[in-house]
Amino acid sequence: MKNRFTALFFLSLFLSIAKYSVLAQRPPAYPLVSIDPYTSIWAFADKLNESPTRHWTGKNQPLDGLVRVDGRAYRFMGAEMTTLKTVVPTAQTMGYELLYTFQKPGDGWEKPGFKPSGDWKTGQAPIGDGASSNPVKPATLWKTKEVWYRRTVSVSDLNFENLVLYLSHDNDVVVSINGVKAFESGPGYIGDYKTFPLSPAAKAALKKGDNLLAVSCINPVGGGYVDVGLVDQRKVNLGAPVVLAQQQNVTVRATQTEYRFAAGPVSLTVNFTTPLLLDDLEVATRPASYLTYTAQSTDGKPHTVEVYTAASGLLSVNQPHQEVVGKRSSAEGLTVLSIGTTEQNILGRKGDDVRIDWGYALLATPTGSTAQTGIGQPAALFRSFVRTGKVIDEANQPTAADNRSLAVSQSLGTVTQTPKTAHVILGYDDLYSVQYFGKNLRAWWRWDETMTAEKMLAAVEKNYAQLTEKCRQFDLKLHAEAEKSGGKPYADLCQLAYRQAIAAHKTVAGPKGEVLFLSKENFSNGSIGTVDVTYPSAPLFLIYNPTLLKGMMEPIFQYSESGKWTKPFAAHDVGTYPLANGQTYGEDMPVEESGNMLILTAAIAAAEKNADYAKQHWQTLTTWVDYLKKDGFDPANQLCTDDFAGHLARNANLSIKAIMGIASYGHLAKQLGQAEVGEQHLKLARELAQKWVQMAQDGDHYALTFDKPQGSWSQKYNLVWDKLLDLNIFPKDVAEKEIRYYLTKQQPFGLPLDSRKTYTKSDWIIWTATIADKPQDFQQLVLPVFKYADQTPSRVPLGDWHETTNGKQVGFQARSVVGGYFIKLLHDKLH
Repeated sequence: MKNRFTALFFLSLFLSIAKYSVLAQRPPAYPLVSIDPYTSIWAFADKLNESPTRHWTGKNQPLDGLVRVDGRAYRFMGAEMTTLKTVVPTAQTMGYELLYTFQKPGDGWEKPGFKPSGDWKTGQAPIGDGASSNPVKPATLWKTKEVWYRRTVSVSDLNFENLVLYLSHDNDVVVSINGVKAFESGPGYIGDYKTFPLSPAAKAALKKGDNLLAVSCINPVGGGYVDVGLVDQRKVNLGAPVVLAQQQNVTVRATQTEYRFAAGPVSLTVNFTTPLLLDDLEVATRPASYLTYTAQSTDGKPHTVEVYTAASGLLSVNQPHQEVVGKRSSAEGLTVLSIGTTEQNILGRKGDDVRIDWGYALLATPTGSTAQTGIGQPAALFRSFVRTGKVIDEANQPTAADNRSLAVSQSLGTVTQTPKTAHVILGYDDLYSVQYFGKNLRAWWRWDETMTAEKMLAAVEKNYAQLTEKCRQFDLKLHAEAEKSGGKPYADLCQLAYRQAIAAHKTVAGPKGEVLFLSKENFSNGSIGTVDVTYPSAPLFLIYNPTLLKGMMEPIFQYSESGKWTKPFAAHDVGTYPLANGQTYGEDMPVEESGNMLILTAAIAAAEKNADYAKQHWQTLTTWVDYLKKDGFDPANQLCTDDFAGHLARNANLSIKAIMGIASYGHLAKQLGQAEVGEQHLKLARELAQKWVQMAQDGDHYALTFDKPQGSWSQKYNLVWDKLLDLNIFPKDVAEKEIRYYLTKQQPFGLPLDSRKTYTKSDWIIWTATIADKPQDFQQLVLPVFKYADQTPSRVPLGDWHETTNGKQVGFQARSVVGGYFIKLLHDKLH
């Protein structure tokens, strides 16, 4: 019976792997222009022309693309143009009065006939707790768990094209109109203002004259904010018909995303390439991406082809109403269009769900008779190209960002079966990138103060042919190596994660000219330089350029060594992006961060085959290892990197991290010629590992905590470093026993993080899978992660925290931690 079960299991696994080996990957979102946390444009839908392109936060940042074939226009990128006409304003544009209460009101409070009394008060909108992520500063403070408010709104006309809600909420919100439920959000928050559909019943309940807007919102953990209005979403009349190009396929590779369309009798290939080639930091840190068009006839006849590219002013603002102005300049062989805010409040905004509103978005085209450029109203530019194949250039006065675009039209002339190409360059010049302990720092590409955006773009253009080919070769090599390491589904995950992991960082020149590679903790809390984001991200950078991992760790070392951080363990972060002036996270993670820093320093030594970096910071590492020796093995009640799951005392997986931190220090000491110190720490780590085995033992697996809640378990992903660094601290059968147990706990979309919930972290699953010695065990653990990425209904840049039962995102998106997917490839590179 056992042999039959085993045979069936391997047959099922083989069939699953075979199935996903022939399917094209369908990412949850498609990376297009992926440069850094602010310049990060994605397609959230499977077709490039069915919705606007968006910033990773979900805010519209439209890139529009048209192709004219023999005078007929086809849209291949972007969505039908709409405008939002205010019906009921939010506090973004006009303050308003509301009646509110922090005490649960009586039944019918949301209905027009209800008479507020007692705890109800009058205040001004918006209402919130003043947290930094609030889109508008609250006029009324809200510090309790829940708020209820009523607002009388006047509507003069019911002739709407598409009436929708326009709101920001943190966290869960319910909106009613005249006592009829109009909208109810799911769990989570929207840090910015977005549109949401109204229920048909609520639309029907709206009447001319006064109406009651009733809102309730829950604020369980801080960041509370709610503001609700109504807008009419109207289509823009373009004056000429535009049909959709038929998207035929799309392919995502490590540095490129490529679409193919049929535009009548012409095939159009649209390729986005960001040359994130980490062996050359001068190239990799340039804030520019190529957008290449290739057209050829498919019916054997010649056709006249023109291509249009437009970039919205929304690329350079946090909110659509911010005022921008465009300008033009030239670089060697290029015409350069740029757009930015009139205010230019450099480094004046921080937080999580925010976008840059200083510096300039860039659109450049090779200079020549076939290219024409324009700055103007989006609809006017669009309309001109549809009618004539050319773009207008309007008087460029300051205006709201959503009312201005940069545009380029390029004529490919007569196209036959021989392909013809054209390209543009999309980029961003942020002037200054981060503030580092009071000093504004420039991006690495412009550490030389004589460098300009135009000079950078000229270099990007000069290297076009060379870099696009180098990217193509790199992508093929990465996928082949990852497939050899872990199979095709694993390789597909790695290539999907590559740009996302890198673009969640900014590379800047530090005070001493050193490389600083600062992460943003996207859709988590907006921290900059978070150690427990660095830790899971590290494998990708250990493979492709360890200097960047040092650039992640250096701010934490410098923070401690400057005397600004005086605690005997490592800090959690150095601020809130982009202001790196010291830790802003409200709670320390002493064992977590100290263990992370020690382990990663040893990993750098393994990648570089020397311990020189450890030697630079030996005193600090010694302070941290002393803390772990004292308080790390049996951790007190504290947060670890999985802080969303809450506090744990006596955390068995966190204990492994402390043990591996001590072992890493010992390993480094021996490399630095301190044989006695090294052996002392390695011996202690092995003794603690034996003690760990006894204390965590729970029959056929090891428990979640040392006090062993019955049946508890967790992924012991921190064990992976014992294998990667060849330290041999834990008995080999510990990992073997855990892997056997994990295979019994899998859900359709992955292995849960631990026994408390069914959600998981996809990066940790890959780490856990890498502990396995058998390739089939690795693949069986990884395959559901691929299934999640391929089938999740949450269409956002890859989230790393998801539900294993249905594949839905729980939280987080576009984070750098997916660089952790490369850990299996890192293992194979080191061995």
